[in-house]
Amino acid sequence: MTIATAPNPARATSLAAAASGDGEIRLAYADRYRRRGRLVTEAGEAILLDLAEATELREGDALLLEDGRRILIRAASEPLAEVRAESRALARLAWHVGNRHTPAQVEDGRLLIQRDHVLEDMLAQLGAEVRHVEEPFMPEGGAYGHGRTHGHSHSHDPHDDPNAHIPHRHDHGHGRAHAHRHDHTHDHDHAHGRHHHHHD
Repeated sequence: MTIATAPNPARATSLAAAASGDGEIRLAYADRYRRRGRLVTEAGEAILLDLAEATELREGDALLLEDGRRILIRAASEPLAEVRAESRALARLAWHVGNRHTPAQVEDGRLLIQRDHVLEDMLAQLGAEVRHVEEPFMPEGGAYGHGRTHGHSHSHDPHDDPNAHIPHRHDHGHGRAHAHRHDHTHDHDHAHGRHHHHHD
């Protein structure tokens, strides 16, 4: 009796810009920043991503496989909120979105953001027309167009926020920006069964 075994997935170790390729992978925004992982092409082929460091997988990039093929990256459609207003008002709305470090795709006459009922309600109160859409999401990069913008969690538990240990600045619209540092230390006393938390 012969038992068939699945072939090892093709390995992708680098990226390059490409206009055409030998296949496509569609990824949502949250899945387009990574270093390693198993991906599946539109044709159903498994690809093993193995990059040197975490990298933005941009629309129009191609994964370079060890066998010489190129697999194009495509932004998948995902649930978004479309924010519309006249140009001057839209600039103000974009400022509020950016002030919250929220990823945003900026287009003529509209913004696209990930759905967030708290932010959507705030923008509507500021005069925006907000509606839900499903489209590819390709927001602006971080400073100088590189990296990613990371939004603030609405959770107040610092353990739910992976960036809680990083000092960050807030401008709350009253003309002054100030920094906050979240310091959390934990003392574990296993000998006496006690677990102490200190938050400064």
